[in-house]
Amino acid sequence: MTLLGFLKRNAPWLAAGGLLTFLSSFGQTFFISIFAGEIRAEFGLSHGHWGGLYSLGTAISAVVMIWAGSLTDLFRVRALGPLVLIGLAIACVAMAMNRSLWLLPMIIFSLRLFGQGMCSHLAVVAMARWFQAMRGRALSVATLGFALGEATLPIIFVALMGVAHWHILWFLAAGICVLGVPVLVRLLRQERTPQSMAQDFSGTGMQGRNWTRREALSHPLFWMMVPAMLGPAAFNTAFFFHQVHFAEIKGWEHVELVAFFPVYTVIGIVTMVGSGWALDRWGTARLMPFYQLPLVVSFVAFSIAAGPLMALVGFLFLALTTGANSTLPNAFWAEFYGTAHIGAIKAMVAAVMVLGSAIGPGITGVLIDAGVGLEQQFLGIACYFLFTTMMVYLGIRRARLDLVL
Repeated sequence: MTLLGFLKRNAPWLAAGGLLTFLSSFGQTFFISIFAGEIRAEFGLSHGHWGGLYSLGTAISAVVMIWAGSLTDLFRVRALGPLVLIGLAIACVAMAMNRSLWLLPMIIFSLRLFGQGMCSHLAVVAMARWFQAMRGRALSVATLGFALGEATLPIIFVALMGVAHWHILWFLAAGICVLGVPVLVRLLRQERTPQSMAQDFSGTGMQGRNWTRREALSHPLFWMMVPAMLGPAAFNTAFFFHQVHFAEIKGWEHVELVAFFPVYTVIGIVTMVGSGWALDRWGTARLMPFYQLPLVVSFVAFSIAAGPLMALVGFLFLALTTGANSTLPNAFWAEFYGTAHIGAIKAMVAAVMVLGSAIGPGITGVLIDAGVGLEQQFLGIACYFLFTTMMVYLGIRRARLDLVL
């Protein structure tokens, strides 16, 4: 089947995935961090305090994701999706109206759970379950919503902050989420049910069977993969979380840094589409061990950047892994553990990633307050990704022998 034919035949489901990944932006760090300076100023927070509150709310959402993510094995996306989007809209309204420091972690929790957590989870689990032979392409198309959000929302909302109070902009975000509800329902009016798909069309994993979450957690490959799942979530999040501070220490205007986001997004899209095609051709076992190596180059470049050119290099290499990260890991779990219980397994993986996004800003914020600058931290982060690459390589080299090819 040609790509055009694939898109035409599956347009409603792919569009629904893209809509969910786009709307997840309002709970993603790259969007929330746009308002970091205003939030810190309003509540009198240091970098460490703001990072700690953000980490607290995000960590609690990671715990809840273990249960909430499993619901995708039981209910249709058409049923869960509107509830998630309404929850995200309410969280945006709460951020717009909040004047209490004590409520801030709860609001962060809600934004992260419904946005980064459930919106993303619903989309990628649906693509992994509904598509097998062309799973990579389905994931790459559906996750274009992430890229669209990253490319457009920071520039738009940073520009709008020049003419509107930042509280008003959170009301705007809530309105966009609400508008997404009827669109999602219409796109999925003929949605397939997870139960029937799991029973009749499930793809098997290692040893020719479908693994339960409990079985996956007892398998060494899962734990060999954990550092790699944790790393991008923790340190990509930390980079975007501290984007205002990063621009300050480099002596750049914030808008100068944000101007690189579209380039970063374009490269990410190209990599996303390319990785989707590649995994359909070669499988995740051959590709996964090496996809985080560009992050080593990226964080070294950010550390030593003295001007925009080197920062651009950092964004280019960051985009290579970010694009691949939208497709390869999501297909990996289905390929190695099967799709019958993919919702429950991916819920645990999503919890690990959300936990990573909690750890990253918290650790880096505390280190900034302790006098360890971001530039020094980025060199340590580069070394971490060398470690994750080795762990993934060793884990997959052993486990791929159990794949029924």
